[in-house]
Amino acid sequence: MIAEVKEKVDEILERHGSEKKELINIIQEIQKEYHYLPEDVLIYTAEKLDVSQSKIYGVATFYENFSLEAKGKNIIKICDGTACHVRKSIPILNAIYKELGLSEKNKTTEDMLFTVETVSCLGACGLAPVITVNDHVYPKMTPEAVVELIQSIKKEETQCS
Repeated sequence: MIAEVKEKVDEILERHGSEKKELINIIQEIQKEYHYLPEDVLIYTAEKLDVSQSKIYGVATFYENFSLEAKGKNIIKICDGTACHVRKSIPILNAIYKELGLSEKNKTTEDMLFTVETVSCLGACGLAPVITVNDHVYPKMTPEAVVELIQSIKKEETQCS
C-alpha cells in the first residue's frame, strides 16, 4: 500500500480514536473516500485496530450499503419501487445503460466516471420516477431527460479535467 493511502487511512482512524467500537463509522468514512472498500485498506485497518480481517469483512459484507467493488465517481441510483416502476423506471434504466454502454452485469464505466445501481425505494414516491446522482434527487425523469443529465455531467467532468 502506498504511503499516501496509509496516511489517509491513519487520519480516518485518528478521527475515530482508533476505537474498535467505531468500526462501522471508520468503514463508512473509508468508503466515502474511495467510493468502495479496497481490500488492502481493509487489511491495513484490521491491523491498526487489532481486529481480525474476518471481523472487518463480516461488517463490510453484512451491510448492503458497503461495496467491495470499485465504483465510479458519479453513482446513479434508479428507483424501481412500485411507484417508479409503474411510472416507467425501466425505460429510464435502459436509456442510462445505452448512454453509458453498460448492462445489468457491467454497472461501472471503464473510465470510472459512472456506476449505475437499481434500488428498491428512494423514498420519493410522489416524485416518481426518481433517480439520484451522488444523492442529489432528480424527480419525474424520462429517458430523454436522463440522457441529457448524463451528457451534462460528462461535459462538466471534461471541463474540470
